[in-house]
Amino acid sequence: MTTVSALPADRQATERPAHRDRNVLRWLAAYTSSMIGDTVYYIALSWAAVQGGTPSQAGVVMAVSALPRALLLLGGGVVADRFGPRKAVIGSDAVRCAAVLAVAGLLFATTPGLWPLTLLALVFGTVDAVFIPAVGALPARLTERRQLARVHGMRGLANRLAYVMGAPLGGLGVAVGGAAAAFALAGLLIAVSVPLLISVRIRELPPDDAPRADDTTAWRDLLSGLRHIRRHRVLAPLMLAIALGDLGFVGPLNVGLTLLAEERGWGASGLGWAVAGFGAGAGAASLLLAVRGRLPHAGRVTAYAAFAGSVAIGAFAYVPTVVAAVGVALLIGLLAGLSGAMCGALLQTQAAPAYQGRVTAVSSLVSLGLAPLSMPLCAAAIGAWGTGPVFVVSAAVFGLAGVVVLGSRDLRQAELPR
Repeated sequence: MTTVSALPADRQATERPAHRDRNVLRWLAAYTSSMIGDTVYYIALSWAAVQGGTPSQAGVVMAVSALPRALLLLGGGVVADRFGPRKAVIGSDAVRCAAVLAVAGLLFATTPGLWPLTLLALVFGTVDAVFIPAVGALPARLTERRQLARVHGMRGLANRLAYVMGAPLGGLGVAVGGAAAAFALAGLLIAVSVPLLISVRIRELPPDDAPRADDTTAWRDLLSGLRHIRRHRVLAPLMLAIALGDLGFVGPLNVGLTLLAEERGWGASGLGWAVAGFGAGAGAASLLLAVRGRLPHAGRVTAYAAFAGSVAIGAFAYVPTVVAAVGVALLIGLLAGLSGAMCGALLQTQAAPAYQGRVTAVSSLVSLGLAPLSMPLCAAAIGAWGTGPVFVVSAAVFGLAGVVVLGSRDLRQAELPR
């Protein structure tokens, strides 16, 4: 692994917009390739698990990565800040690539059953605990603070592109050569990211901000990161707003949407169009941030988008036709996506560079650990009371995120850097 080099001191290269910065674009290409590989991997894993065992066993294989990811995520944030996000991302992608290619080779040679798939899922979950915080911490070391919102929007577009391209690529790999071919394709896509990341240059932290592994323990680093959030006048209420937004969105717009489509007789095609509407709206929100670079009155825009999005979520359960559902889904994706994108941009610009990994770990733990718990609760509540009341309650929870933002003076008045 090469030595990290600092960016030039004359600042000429760092003054250019992020979307014209070759260094940022190399990172974006690496991230996009890795995320497409991730999507292909999940397609391959689900197909191989269904083919190799019962539906319940396949469900266990698909869910087994969630536990180590949730348990180790905060520690992964410490690793990213302590040893550098670039090293953490390169190491994570290298391990993921090697694990996926090893399973692909095993499936090409024999039929080993579910045990290698379970082991692979455990490895992915463990590595994700480092990869996710490191990915969140890296942009602050690539570009100026005033470009971070644009980079966040570019990353959101990369996520949408990964989903749109990865799913059909995974299906094509399975169709052509089975799960083994799909795993091999996923490994190669992840492998592309490694040399690109090695070529990325990052700026060094000031000596006073850089963590020194010999001066403190990992536990103290973790506590320091939590204190940084708790004492920060913007980050603390922002974390609460993110949690409420995810809790109000994840359940109804995942399992709730499927149950609603079944109840209304929309069929798989109607469900697919509604999901496409969500994706298009969220992609438009990311595109807006990537193109503009910043929106004025960031705190207030976040709150107002959350309020409008909550109304759309509550109304979604009462739309009469598929066409209307797609239109409302597009609106929800745009408004909820804008609120979420602004939350992410504020998170990036408010957290100190030395704490970016730990801050990202806490916000990701909320999204990946707490919010998914709302899905079985949402399904049970819909079974007991129907889709309408559950969507309305979820909308109210989502709207509480806006209440939190407006209720905090510092967060309400927060701005993205110019």
